[in-house]
Amino acid sequence: MSYPVNMSIKPEVSAHFDAATNTISYIVKDPDSTHCAIIDSVMDIDYAAGRITHAHADVLIAEIEERGLTLDWIIETHVHADHLSAAPYIQQKLGGKIGVGEKIMVVQETFGKVFNEGTEFQRDGSQFDALFKDNDSYMIGTMQAFAIFTPGHTPACMVHVVGDVAFAGDTLFMPDGGSARADFPGGDAGELYDSIQKVLALPDEMRLFMCHDYGPNDRAIQWETTVAEQKANNIHVGGGKSREDFIKFRTERDAQLALPNLIIPSLQVNMRAGEVPTDADGNPMLKVPINAI
Repeated sequence: MSYPVNMSIKPEVSAHFDAATNTISYIVKDPDSTHCAIIDSVMDIDYAAGRITHAHADVLIAEIEERGLTLDWIIETHVHADHLSAAPYIQQKLGGKIGVGEKIMVVQETFGKVFNEGTEFQRDGSQFDALFKDNDSYMIGTMQAFAIFTPGHTPACMVHVVGDVAFAGDTLFMPDGGSARADFPGGDAGELYDSIQKVLALPDEMRLFMCHDYGPNDRAIQWETTVAEQKANNIHVGGGKSREDFIKFRTERDAQLALPNLIIPSLQVNMRAGEVPTDADGNPMLKVPINAI
């Protein structure tokens, strides 16, 4: 697959770290217009109290308003299992289209069964404004962005490339963090390795922005690296590590990992494009399936 990389475009990227979920959300701005996109927003939840708020999203909204920007897109790199999307809240405030990979339908089918969703839950991705296929392009102002299909962590993962910038989602972490797990339903370590190779085939100087960072070995939180740095130093795939070695390592490592704290609410909300499900009376309500994940 030949992707329409244009390294001459230099988007402006503003990063916002959410300490509660170790997520980094981004505002990516067209340098030649006032148009922008948001990548991987966060909605705040106090799961123990059953309370949802929007402090993190309000920071993004405030920056866009203060800079006089127009929001074209609210992009989800995948259906996150560790934080809730604030996409509909942001869309209500600022407009823009919500986009995700077309394989969201696979995720909806899988977890529609897990959460025993009724026939009223549409499993066709219709909750989103755009469903991207591999190499689909879209515009942020005058910039052409495109999506690379990168399954393995989840079936719907995509890396979004805008000029000399790529937003990696959970396909990669910082070089000393390695890669994301591949043991969720629909995940596959071999597919993840192949997807990472697509990213590493981008130009060496491509700036890569991570969706998460956990500060391994007590270092400060970081989120920006390059393709060259990942190829040379990524502890899971750098230096030419083989597909077989990666699958063995990833499988053994994933077997030791606990599930994310917010996986139950995150999946229910994110497969609905950030909308909280409701009960028969229309009240916001989450389910807790027992022994199902």
